[in-house]
Amino acid sequence: MRTIGFATLCLLSASALAQAPAPTPAPAAAPAAAPAPDPVTGSAALGYLATSGNTDSTNSNASFNLSWDRGGAWVHEWAALAINARTNGIATAETYSAGYKALRDFGENSYLFAAGDWRQDRFSGYDEQTSETVGYGYRLIDSARHILALEAGAGAKQSTLIDGTSLDEAIIRGGLDYTWHISENAEFAQKLLIEQGDENRYTESNSALKANLIGNLALVLSYVIKSNSDVPVGIEKTDRFTSISIEYGF
Repeated sequence: MRTIGFATLCLLSASALAQAPAPTPAPAAAPAAAPAPDPVTGSAALGYLATSGNTDSTNSNASFNLSWDRGGAWVHEWAALAINARTNGIATAETYSAGYKALRDFGENSYLFAAGDWRQDRFSGYDEQTSETVGYGYRLIDSARHILALEAGAGAKQSTLIDGTSLDEAIIRGGLDYTWHISENAEFAQKLLIEQGDENRYTESNSALKANLIGNLALVLSYVIKSNSDVPVGIEKTDRFTSISIEYGF
């Protein structure tokens, strides 16, 4: 009888378990949200070249670029450049520049900009040049591999020549900004700036080829041309600078 009673209890328990509702599975965890991109990006580069023998020469250059983009309508950009060269202890090139630019998109490819630039070039005939401009830009190409933007604007410029003469003039500004992502590890960039005033036309071209080395480090070969159409007697209108530097991107 005890055996029959125990068997009956086992059958009843098994029946109850079979009729019990299955436990509700725990809800799947929501996928983690992608981290927001860093609003601050930029790069810092430094280069140095020295030769010795019949001629002792040194060439150093440094550049800095910073962009602040919080995902809104405005983007802020800062840039600075310094180039120095000496031959047999005598300075043959010494130029410094710094600039700020604010851009505001108002369409898929259109944007407005405001820019301020400062330049000092010991051998250009101009001791100092400062300009303030506003204008309109349009991205003719905006793809994964190619970006091309053209700009046009107007503003004012203040210049001091090496003889102490001051020159204030209204200017028209034109610009080109092109980037070609050649591959995951190589990039070519071309920038062109023209400031046309009543007395002087300033032109600046900056070409750079960058190849990633390791991590955030890259090797950069750049060629800069700076030209003023109206310079004092005995001064060359155009200066050209070639440099090789190591860049750190962040």
